[in-house]
Amino acid sequence: MDKPVKQLTSYIQSFSVPFEYPVYFTQHLFAADNPVLAGVADRLKEARRHRFLVFLDAGVAAAHGGLIPCIEQYFDARSTDMTLAAPPEVVPGGERVKNGWEHVHRVVGMINRCRLDRQSYVVAVGGGAVLDMVGFASAIVHRGLRLLRVPTTTLAQNDAGIGVKNGINDQGQKNYVGTFAPPFAVLNDAAFLATLSFEQWIGGIAEAFKVAIIKDAQFFNYLVESAGALKSRDAGAMAEAVRQCAVLHLDHIRDNGDPFEFGSARPLDFGHWAAHKLESMSGYTIGHGQAVSIGIALDAYIAVRQGWMPEDDFLRILGGLTACGLPVWDDRLRQQGPDGSLEILDGLAQFREHLGGDLTITLPLGIGRKTEVNAVAPEDVAAAIGVLQKAAGRPSAQCSECR
Repeated sequence: MDKPVKQLTSYIQSFSVPFEYPVYFTQHLFAADNPVLAGVADRLKEARRHRFLVFLDAGVAAAHGGLIPCIEQYFDARSTDMTLAAPPEVVPGGERVKNGWEHVHRVVGMINRCRLDRQSYVVAVGGGAVLDMVGFASAIVHRGLRLLRVPTTTLAQNDAGIGVKNGINDQGQKNYVGTFAPPFAVLNDAAFLATLSFEQWIGGIAEAFKVAIIKDAQFFNYLVESAGALKSRDAGAMAEAVRQCAVLHLDHIRDNGDPFEFGSARPLDFGHWAAHKLESMSGYTIGHGQAVSIGIALDAYIAVRQGWMPEDDFLRILGGLTACGLPVWDDRLRQQGPDGSLEILDGLAQFREHLGGDLTITLPLGIGRKTEVNAVAPEDVAAAIGVLQKAAGRPSAQCSECR
């Protein structure tokens, strides 16, 4: 006799959690008379003395010699309401701080030794790599401490530091390990930008071009028209570019319906499949913004090949990027793998895996609009490399795909 089939039951769990965080634009955040940081710490009006740990980018500490005592004095003046659990901790700056787990373990260990709880604050002061690493560490302790980001580069202030992602490089891939963890607040201090190297100063403008090309033709025009001022380190032009770019990024995160990137389309990664691969090929010696600039130029010409972008728009993109002092070429673009194929093409496979198995690449439809494609032909990539190589005045490539 057959056994009766058991009925299977299920219960669908569903809930949503709202997230909110302010992004401030200020100057001299740790000056004694600047109320922003203290106001942010108290924005939930909790009756408690808040405890803080501050992690400081070594490059920022070196460029601003009095910053550590300034931070300590800021907290000393407000000791009734906020206190440092330990002196500010200096960590390496640049991509090396997020290559692997070493510094994550260091931050986690310090949080543990200071006995921070989930209502305590971790403050990350530095470029995007430091924010990524410290943000990741703070997100995995007690399943998430309150993170205050203080971005100190243009790229971090208008892109990397204002979103909801944290991560480190692992397994030979950029941001292979990470979390989605919105910050408690972002505090953009324009005064930090004055001491940046030119590479760091202009690197964030690549991200501004990225979002302008696919979303806002008027902002693109501003960037092209302001290229000379941006290249000459005009503080006012940069402040406006940072603000507009940051707002466009924040609007996209809020309005596109996929802030934690469950889908496969990621418009804000326009130009990034090649950029991420170039970074790893260089051992992260090329700046992220510079790699993104090259990736934008590459994908823009692919859009021309597909008939989606007029060549005049492509030339405006090239002209705007180069007028700002950003590159549109790197010799690694023509580097070959053991089988003679372009090594940069591996970036498509890695990007596909990062997206969850389905490749979706954002390409521009002229200036200010975009489309999504699910395949990129190697011959289109090779043709784009040939055009960029010629624009950069480089000799002809030798790989078969670039002939």
